Amino acid sequence: MSDICENQLSADNSADGAALLRQKLTDEINRLHRFSIRGVLALSLFLVVCILAWYGFDFLPAPDKVIAVLGKPPSAGIISIALILYTFSAIVLSLSRMTAEVEHGSSFSHVGYLAGFFLFYYFSKSLEDNFWAVFGAGITILGVESYRIWNFCAERITKNREDIEFVTRTGRPPPQ
Repeated sequence: MSDICENQLSADNSADGAALLRQKLTDEINRLHRFSIRGVLALSLFLVVCILAWYGFDFLPAPDKVIAVLGKPPSAGIISIALILYTFSAIVLSLSRMTAEVEHGSSFSHVGYLAGFFLFYYFSKSLEDNFWAVFGAGITILGVESYRIWNFCAERITKNREDIEFVTRTGRPPPQ
């Protein structure tokens, strides 16, 4: 955002330039407010998938019919190993994005992967035994992702508000 500040005010150092810069910063704050709820929306979608899984995916064909068409699914043990690897990888990736301050809203892809684990367990006829493992992994991953996105947006919003205050007070672009 600071590049916007410099370019805008260097091109037009008048009151109109300051007003335009304040508007751009305000627009960015509004975008960040909308973006900050992305993690919570993904968590909500995951809870809907969990409810469907809890009731045994009644709308899906029976596992025996799918097995007859696609073949034998992986064992519950193999699926569990993949779930453990995925969980740790997703958490490490999210934490590394947090430390690097990367704006990345990939929470919805995690919902898809977690739904895939529910489906693999369903088709291997072990969903009942492993529901809580996927649920716990999902809440953990999406909780970390939600916090990362919210924290990223909160820091940027605070910075942009400080920049607006500086521009309003001085009429110049904020320092780097």
